[in-house]
Amino acid sequence: MSNPRNGDTKPPCLPRNGLVKIPTQPNGLGSASITKGTPAVKNRLCQPSSVPAILSPALAHRSDLPIPSLASPLSLATLAGISSPPGASLVGLNTSEGSEQPSPERLPGSPSERQLAVDEKILNRLFWYFSACEKCVLAQVCKAWRRVLYQPKFWVGLTPVLHTKELYNVLPGGEKEFVSLQGFAIRGFDGFCLVGVSDLDICEFIDNYPLSKKGVKSMSLKRSTITDAGLEVMLEQMQGVVRLELSGCNDFTEAGLWSSLNARITALSVSDCINVADDAIAAISQLLPNLTELNLQAYHVTDTALAYFTAKQGYTTHTLRLNSCWEITNHGVVNMVHSLPNLSVLSLSGCSKVTDDGVELVAENLRKLRSLDLSWCPRITDMALEYIACDLHKLEELVLDR
Repeated sequence: MSNPRNGDTKPPCLPRNGLVKIPTQPNGLGSASITKGTPAVKNRLCQPSSVPAILSPALAHRSDLPIPSLASPLSLATLAGISSPPGASLVGLNTSEGSEQPSPERLPGSPSERQLAVDEKILNRLFWYFSACEKCVLAQVCKAWRRVLYQPKFWVGLTPVLHTKELYNVLPGGEKEFVSLQGFAIRGFDGFCLVGVSDLDICEFIDNYPLSKKGVKSMSLKRSTITDAGLEVMLEQMQGVVRLELSGCNDFTEAGLWSSLNARITALSVSDCINVADDAIAAISQLLPNLTELNLQAYHVTDTALAYFTAKQGYTTHTLRLNSCWEITNHGVVNMVHSLPNLSVLSLSGCSKVTDDGVELVAENLRKLRSLDLSWCPRITDMALEYIACDLHKLEELVLDR
């Protein structure tokens, strides 16, 4: 948006906490979001505002042509002489057949300007300078730009977030129709976050997303009513899933984990699921021999659960985050350090019963630790810091918040 006072430009929406919010769209998917991936991906997608030196010398000295500012996602549209449709969906399903999308031949300006605006070599380089939010807007400008931007390379490390109400279109007769996910398939998304979904929604997603059977590697279900049956169907049908997150899902039980967890899963995150206790950890330890990362927030998990891990997991598991596991004590720490000696990342955040003695056990036995989180552990004192300083020589990150 232009500032009338100083002429500065600002992007129409900025990422906040890794999420990019999308304006409302009539197709019901307007409020979908995209989550950024690793910091490296984030840095590559959000470059500083600067114009790459790929404009032709003749155009560079034309005073009547606007110079594109990369701080604004509409600057390329200005160069092409077109405006992006208001309220365009940023993740974007397929637009309706009747929507107006100017073809290259209809772009205003001289032939050289039109050729520059749709030159795929230039666009393939230039689009790397835009954030995910801006790319979603630019994809609405014309078919040529969408064709370039819908290449999977521009969306690596991003995860679409879909709420249950965004998965259906209401037909004139009042019936619901599952939306088309073809736009996501073209961009090659291999991970999804579904919020508030049921067993039926999961089945519809599997049936309607072309890559669901083999191409989806990561699934996150948040605040959903998925049951044991739905979890079993999802992991049975989606054979490519190796990363699974269940957050705020209170309808599945420990029996569901025993019947659905598959040995191919290498990363599992379970948080705020009221039916998760020691038996759930037993299922995880026995059914997931290739587990490399476990994130667990469970108020009813006790010291006993940390003794369930097998020798195989002791070799493969390098990340363990126990957040707000209030029943874990120093005895649980003893079980953990003997079961998982190769940990490089450990979080005991909110494990309020762990004391300095527990930290001493960690420091003496987990010498490979590079990251240790002891936030919200009120019983830890200066003595624990001495143990850490003396023994954890590979440590790179120490969190002592609260």
